[in-house]
Amino acid sequence: MRRLLRLLYAAAANTASMVAAIVPPSDAKAAIAFRARHGIGKRYQLWAAQSRDPSRPLLWMHAPSVGEGLMARPVLAMMRERRPELQLAYTFFSPSAEEFSRTLAVDFRDYLPFDARGPVATALGALQPRAIVFSKLDVWPELVHQARSRGTKLGLISASLPAESKRRSAMGSLLLRDAYGSLDAVGAVDEDTAVRLVELGVNPNVVVVTGDTRYDQVWQRAQAANRESGLLARLGSARPTFIAGSTWPPDETVLLDGILKARGSIPALRVIIAPHEVTQGHLDPIIQWADRQRLQLARVDDPDATDADVILVDRYGVLGDLYALADVAYVGGGFHAAGLHSTLEPAAFGAPVLFGPRHERSRDALALLKDGGARAVNDARDVERALLDWLLDSDARRAAGAQALAVIQRGRGAADRSVALVEALLET
Repeated sequence: MRRLLRLLYAAAANTASMVAAIVPPSDAKAAIAFRARHGIGKRYQLWAAQSRDPSRPLLWMHAPSVGEGLMARPVLAMMRERRPELQLAYTFFSPSAEEFSRTLAVDFRDYLPFDARGPVATALGALQPRAIVFSKLDVWPELVHQARSRGTKLGLISASLPAESKRRSAMGSLLLRDAYGSLDAVGAVDEDTAVRLVELGVNPNVVVVTGDTRYDQVWQRAQAANRESGLLARLGSARPTFIAGSTWPPDETVLLDGILKARGSIPALRVIIAPHEVTQGHLDPIIQWADRQRLQLARVDDPDATDADVILVDRYGVLGDLYALADVAYVGGGFHAAGLHSTLEPAAFGAPVLFGPRHERSRDALALLKDGGARAVNDARDVERALLDWLLDSDARRAAGAQALAVIQRGRGAADRSVALVEALLET
């Protein structure tokens, strides 16, 4: 059964590599992902010919999407500072991470090739890594197999494996057990994950609990935010400010009604909404809602945005800083099948956090709820109650915000522990 599964996996990877050469242009995410792999081997080889210095060891970090990239970022930054002799390579899988990758101080960045024998061999031959470190959970069987055969060390940081993960299924275990068993060092976010990883095939002698590096990442970003200049200074206001970030239409159905109810008692309430997708189809219903309710709406970069009742964030990359303005924050995804987005970003600014009912799989959300730094809302009335409780009672709001910030403080230090793990990997 395992042999058959591997043959099917190899066939799928080879087919994907071939399809990459013929997929027509499209704005669809899947099409972008395929087309990005067209000519990928030549890009790797060109960088190697022009920039790879064989006298310098290379650390290759892979993070499939933005969330995993946020886990990798503090480790990469610290490795750049502590080990300037290294060359750093960063790969990703999802098109959503392409723009994010440009924010990293690395020597090479590109998509990860599809996990087929030829493309993987080309990538490894070009980069010649001393070590490959995966962020969070994804490991790729062919890449791990070939890297192992070359003597490349393999690691995993901020490893998180929910109890309900499909990787723990019989099929997932058959396909991935050897890959997880080949890892030389693993940093798990907690003891439960460490146990599950061993069940999945990781050698128990290589697993340590290092924590989640995102706590360091959000803390660093919060500390770097400058409220006295740029966008934050322009949008600063004495009005009570509610920021709803990474929202989907199911979130907004509940939120917008709750906001209207709360404005009956807090007429000065200002709302900053940052939808997860800034397509016109997603933005238009919010604009139309504000118009129907006779609320002044401005886009985030409009000159008069500061005075608006509703500020619509219609571009990416600024939400993490905008949470600095929040008296109360809402994080989207809790009414959406895709799941809850990061609750850590507003918590790092000491803002009490709201989110929807689908939060059971989020360790961060559960920690915030347990400590009183967050509330889960099920409907518009819950949103109204939470806003009134926290915006009309400054002591209650400050107490909840302090509890949210305490959760972040307890999680800090994972980046240092992860860097120590990676450095040891490079020296073995």
